Amino acid sequence: MRTHTREKLTCSVCQKSFYHQNQLKKHMRTHTGEKPFTCSVCQRGFSELGNLRKHMRSHVGDKRYTCSVCQKSFYQQSQLKKHMRTHTGEKPFTCSVCQGSFSWLSNLKRHMRCHTGEKPYTCSVCQRSFSLQCILKKHMRTHTRDPLNLAPT
Repeated sequence: MRTHTREKLTCSVCQKSFYHQNQLKKHMRTHTGEKPFTCSVCQRGFSELGNLRKHMRSHVGDKRYTCSVCQKSFYQQSQLKKHMRTHTGEKPFTCSVCQGSFSWLSNLKRHMRCHTGEKPYTCSVCQRSFSLQCILKKHMRTHTRDPLNLAPT
């Protein structure tokens, strides 16, 4: 009936609204972190049954999505779609500060640190902080006298 009356159920946390109670219930798991569906192989939890079913393909080797360019196969269609950016050069993620564009959201997030000055990786020995994990790893060798990198950073 709600679809006819346009009446919706509203999330008390973020105000997103839904026509059906089960949609709101699924959505609430994003706020609570509830993951009632568990993989019987690796014990990883999922908030939705469909996501568990997709995950199970990785345990049985069911790579049903194949790249038409290089023949690499993937468990999920979303993985293939992301992979296709390596062939098309698509860069859908744009920096709001300098307009730089990136193929992957993780690359944009890492790039944003150059604008914000965020340095989330801290040396456990001297407490210096770094914006990239790879720079922290290189720095750590200065404490162990690794012959590949003796110069302090």
